[in-house]
Amino acid sequence: MLSASSANLLVKALIGALMVLLIGVLSRTRNYYIAGLLPLFPTFALMAHYIVGSERGTADLKATILFGIWAVVPYLAYLTSLYWLVDRLRLVPALLVALGIWCVVAAGAVLLWQKH
Repeated sequence: MLSASSANLLVKALIGALMVLLIGVLSRTRNYYIAGLLPLFPTFALMAHYIVGSERGTADLKATILFGIWAVVPYLAYLTSLYWLVDRLRLVPALLVALGIWCVVAAGAVLLWQKH
């Protein structure tokens, strides 16, 4: 029998696997571009907001939501850089550079938020 925490981890892993499966299936359809929308489904945000809201209260939940709004900036930096890089580099190097840009911008967002 699974403990509550093990069952919780299993559910999260299954949700992640389902998202990967859906992205793979959608990428093979004529509406392949919808695969780019699925990573933005707030699966993990829902979990984070529930956990913070139930364990820390409304003020901390609102701060988490506000930071989540700012967290879109690193994703936009990733997408913008990748859009530009795919014409200039092979796919894997373009993805790695774009990921590096996401990391730098995300770290900047965290540092700026901490000074807030």
